[in-house]
Amino acid sequence: MNRKRRIRYAVVGLGYIAQAAVLPAFAHAGQNSELVALVSGDELKLQKLGRKYGVPRTYTYHLYDECLRSGEVDAVYIALPNSLHREYSERAARAGVHVLCEKPMAMTEADCAAMIGAADANRVKLMIAYRLHFEEANLRTIELIASGKLGDPRIFNSTFTMQVKEGDIRVRQETGGGTLYDIGIYCINAARYLFRDEPQEVIAFRADGHEKRFREIEEAVSALLRFPEDRLASFVCSFGSSDVSAYEVVGTKGSVRLDPGFELAQQLRQTVRIGEQQRVKTFHKRDQFAPELVYFSDCILQNKDPEPSGLEGMIDVRIIEALYRSANEGIPVQLASQPSKKRPTGAQQITKPAVDMPKLVNASGPSPQ
Repeated sequence: MNRKRRIRYAVVGLGYIAQAAVLPAFAHAGQNSELVALVSGDELKLQKLGRKYGVPRTYTYHLYDECLRSGEVDAVYIALPNSLHREYSERAARAGVHVLCEKPMAMTEADCAAMIGAADANRVKLMIAYRLHFEEANLRTIELIASGKLGDPRIFNSTFTMQVKEGDIRVRQETGGGTLYDIGIYCINAARYLFRDEPQEVIAFRADGHEKRFREIEEAVSALLRFPEDRLASFVCSFGSSDVSAYEVVGTKGSVRLDPGFELAQQLRQTVRIGEQQRVKTFHKRDQFAPELVYFSDCILQNKDPEPSGLEGMIDVRIIEALYRSANEGIPVQLASQPSKKRPTGAQQITKPAVDMPKLVNASGPSPQ
């Protein structure tokens, strides 16, 4: 494939994350990526967003296969509800179209395995959209821990909470809602890339709340993950608490805290403590989605396997399933050992300027305000 050409994308699903982050990101990814098609069930979104972003081709969901067969699309960005990730990814793979899929990868480990199988069988690339694998603050934290300056990392803890309004897809079972799938996955993935290992056992507790908005899913989950060498990771995630997004790693010689650590539209702040010394560094707000596009397009153009791969996404979903089993049955759950895999490194850092929040069309964020 000609390395100088641009990968042509269709964005599938035009909800909040697509409008707030994915569509604007193409302005910073033009070096190797191009937005050429939109897919949605909302005609107004297709009309207004197609005109706003100068997208020549728009398709309803009924015409998705036509979009894939058009010969005008090289890759899709799947920004649909979680419950649809497997179907739309597999359909793209069968058409020979590369897949960049939002996280969580799917609802079950079996779904994830099917997506990987479809990509492999049709020789297309599959990447899961873990934006923090390219973000400077998180990558610098990975490098700090790997340097040994904090000693042996022993403890990870995290809090990721927010208020989610009634009726949002995040609190609806049919669309794949749930705190672990939506925000707990950030804590799980961070523990894995910071410890550079996989958990062996998990235990979780759930709080269901008494409000009508939580009648289908839990309001909060508290989890503990045991890693090799007796390293422990704990986190709490909630859809019924004020906004917090932070994590901390404590080693035998020092600690590092990122607060906020997971946000996409704020600056991130890292606090490092070693002995009596403390250092605070602020990482400015950046476009965290353009780097995903640039990286994935480069993988396609140079025929490289992406990191984060489908395996990365599947491991997180396997852990989420184990945590829900633990919470529902009141038991610790053992996890099978995993083969070694590529993990994010500082070499993956891609920095792009921040984008302003665009005016949304028939979409809104998860919070009540």
